[in-house]
Amino acid sequence: MAGKLESQVYDTLEKIRETGGVLKKGTNEVTKTIENGSAKLVIIADDVQPKEITMHIPVLCKNKNIPFVNVPLKQDLGRVAGLNISCAGISISNVGANPEAKKLFLELIESLKSSKKSE
Repeated sequence: MAGKLESQVYDTLEKIRETGGVLKKGTNEVTKTIENGSAKLVIIADDVQPKEITMHIPVLCKNKNIPFVNVPLKQDLGRVAGLNISCAGISISNVGANPEAKKLFLELIESLKSSKKSE
C-alpha cells in the first residue's frame, strides 16, 4: 500500500474513533458486520498469521459490495483503533455525526476507488 493511502486510512480511523463513530474490532466482529450489511469499510492487516484467519474477509466484502483495504501491520491497526494489542481487522459501521470524520471517510472511499482503478 502506498504510504499516503495508509496514512489516510489511519487518520480516518483515528478521527472516527475520537468523535464517537462505531468501529468493530477483530475478525469475528468484522465478519458479523459484513454479513449483516452494517460495515461501511473494512480494514485488514497484512501480517496476520496464519493467513486463513482473514482470507475470507475480502471475498465476503466483494460479495456484499463493501469497500476494503489492507494495511501492513496489525500492531499499527490495533494502536489506531485505541487498543493496547494488535488487531487483525476493523470495520467501520458508523462514521458518526462529526463533519470532519465524515469528510475524511468520504475522501478515503474516493482514494480507494481511484487506487483500485489504477491497479
